[in-house]
Amino acid sequence: MAEKKTTTTKETTAKKPAAKKTATTKKGTTKKATTKKVTTAKTAATAKTAATAKATPTKEEVKKTRYTDAELEEFRAIIHEKLSLARHDYDVMMKQIMNADGNDVDDTSPTYKALEEGSLSQSKEELMNMAYRQQKFIQGLEAALVRIENKTYGIDRMTGELIPKERLRAVPHATLSVASKNARKK
Repeated sequence: MAEKKTTTTKETTAKKPAAKKTATTKKGTTKKATTKKVTTAKTAATAKTAATAKATPTKEEVKKTRYTDAELEEFRAIIHEKLSLARHDYDVMMKQIMNADGNDVDDTSPTYKALEEGSLSQSKEELMNMAYRQQKFIQGLEAALVRIENKTYGIDRMTGELIPKERLRAVPHATLSVASKNARKK
């Protein structure tokens, strides 16, 4: 039996993209070259290698989800210090409001000086506002201690990321990072 020679058409010798070249086979049919499959396989292998590399993150890529127990103890000490100062300031304000420190007769003697009464009233109002803010601050610090016990202290309640240590040292009762707080205001 005589075999037919494989012949190529002029299209294959012309410079065209590899995916569009055709060649004549022994039986005279034409087939398209499949270089696209090869590049797809290479791309898949590269993607698999990249996925494997991402599966084992480096130390820099690992994000902490909470502060360590030693860091929480540091924050606990800061909070206890601020809490004792805040309670002392609150007690001083309340004593001033109630005239607990004075032995004078301001609260029992009749007064006929209306301007002085207005000034005294305004001072007491300001003290009440300051005492209210101080009480709110104390409650925030106590809530922070509860979060330390629950090991959720320092986690931004909007994003779930850690609040920077610098912010927590300055504002130990913070529940939002600066970025979250600014985003919330908008």
